[in-house]
Amino acid sequence: MTDEVLEHALLHVVPGREQAFEEAFGTARRIIASVPGFRDLSLGRCLERPATYLLLVRWDSLEAHTVGFRGSAGYQEWKALLHPFYEPFPVVEHFREVSWDEAVPAARPA
Repeated sequence: MTDEVLEHALLHVVPGREQAFEEAFGTARRIIASVPGFRDLSLGRCLERPATYLLLVRWDSLEAHTVGFRGSAGYQEWKALLHPFYEPFPVVEHFREVSWDEAVPAARPA
């Protein structure tokens, strides 16, 4: 099994600030991409709620994000660029892909 981690954040941007957020994110993505342990990211905009975005970031490990990125000078720049757009502040969660070899077997009917 790999240690690769998928970060998930639902970003609620202040309505009316979506264009400015997307422009700021264009700069911010270069910051995060330079961090060791970063793999890739995607940013999607919700069709039903246009001020809501889904950020998915792949990391080599949980620590690459929580220690490496968040402990870096680049994170302070990321924060200054993007955090003013959020209302409320997003919940960030991390996921690891389920390996079918490790998954709990399905219950068998009696």
